[in-house]
Amino acid sequence: MVDIVEWNEWDAGLSSTDPVRFPDYTPPAPGQESVRTGLVTTDTGCYVLVDCEFSQAGGTMGVVAGEKITRAFREATRRRLPVALLVSSGGARLQEGPFSLVQMARTVSAQEEHRRAGLLSAAVLRSPTTGGVYASWASGASIRAGVRGAVIGFGGPRVVETVTGVLPTADSHTSESAFAHGLIDELVDPGEELTWLERALGLRPATALVSATTTCAAAHEAVRPVPGRASNRPRSGWDALRGARRLSRPTPMHWASWLTDGWVPLHGAGRVVRAGIASISGIRTVVVAMDLDRYDRSTARLLRPDDFRLAQRAIALASDMRLPLLTIIDTPGADPSPASEAGGLASEISRTLAVMASTESLTVALCTGEGGSGGAMAFAHADRFYLLEDAVFEVIGPEAGATILHRDPARAPEVANSMAIRAQDLFDAGLCDGVLTPSIEQVREVVWNALGDRGAVGRRHSRLDAAVAGALTTRSAPAAAFTS
Repeated sequence: MVDIVEWNEWDAGLSSTDPVRFPDYTPPAPGQESVRTGLVTTDTGCYVLVDCEFSQAGGTMGVVAGEKITRAFREATRRRLPVALLVSSGGARLQEGPFSLVQMARTVSAQEEHRRAGLLSAAVLRSPTTGGVYASWASGASIRAGVRGAVIGFGGPRVVETVTGVLPTADSHTSESAFAHGLIDELVDPGEELTWLERALGLRPATALVSATTTCAAAHEAVRPVPGRASNRPRSGWDALRGARRLSRPTPMHWASWLTDGWVPLHGAGRVVRAGIASISGIRTVVVAMDLDRYDRSTARLLRPDDFRLAQRAIALASDMRLPLLTIIDTPGADPSPASEAGGLASEISRTLAVMASTESLTVALCTGEGGSGGAMAFAHADRFYLLEDAVFEVIGPEAGATILHRDPARAPEVANSMAIRAQDLFDAGLCDGVLTPSIEQVREVVWNALGDRGAVGRRHSRLDAAVAGALTTRSAPAAAFTS
């Protein structure tokens, strides 16, 4: 059991009445129940703690555990406090039958009320975390971590063998497997659970973000923009595109590391999109950025359905928590392969656009390289949209455009020069809010100011409406001929 140095425990006297009179079952005494809840006070703030411990009654959830958890979330909502969840559980308490089962619904309902109030919850899943606890409030936390090597799964390994006749493989039902499949956001070492929870809740400084791409890491310092460098805006669309694709160019994850002071990751199964809750000069912000391997020219750089799903989760979290959102864009576009199509690519792009359009949070987008087609547009529909001066934003990749228009991909330079893809082209058309010199200091100042401008919420719609209005004209239509 994790040692909580200073906290005020709640509802310590609750005990069960043995509601189904299960044979040979003696409900745990109040001090031996599986769940403790209470208020933790730190130097930086307060939070509500739910500690579910496997060493106490197998960490099972019966009426007492469910009631404590439900009350804890409701009290946290009333006090407008975040909730930290320490979990190790064998699941539902079978000896309390349906009274145990309904606690899944009760706890999740209270947790959902807490979320709708714009409040954060974070969970660390210890070994084991299984059954009805894992499938309810433990998985319902806004941010989730797992202790390295922990057993995690809806059915414990023995249950899986009983039901299916096959024992799970050694690499299944582990925190590492859950992380690989995007079910938890981070792996933590034993003993670091409370430290991670308090970082996730914003009560401790988050870990500084370093470049996530190994192949780009060596070039990190070499490609670092020089503060105050002279303007070097490309003269043609093709020049701009070639510059945006330059191998030595900083990636969005480089920019995320330079702009943020700390980062608690959100994790998904996609290969390109990264997300996290970050601090930007004191403003807690949800950040979505693309993690490119510029040395890999394969389709690994294209966005796939899982990438959009992680983005949707991050955008929804920003909206729920009333936090501003920053997206950092550099992608040649979405992956049109049969596997992605079968995985619902078009639907996921549409859903991402929809959550960007409907979020109640302030949104800021920054294109640092290539903004390719609908895959990039899904991340750029923001209240404030900026491009670096040597970035591009294109309706389609010029090579594909040349193939469609001229049946000749070699005419890509001609198409690139005709499609108004340069940052300055978009600014002149009223489609973005600014063109920035790639100076870390300038970009950070502009982004920080934009994140603090709550009056800009909704400008994502009005900016585009105004730009489109300027592209329309009314002409007299020729008289139509009708025949009867």
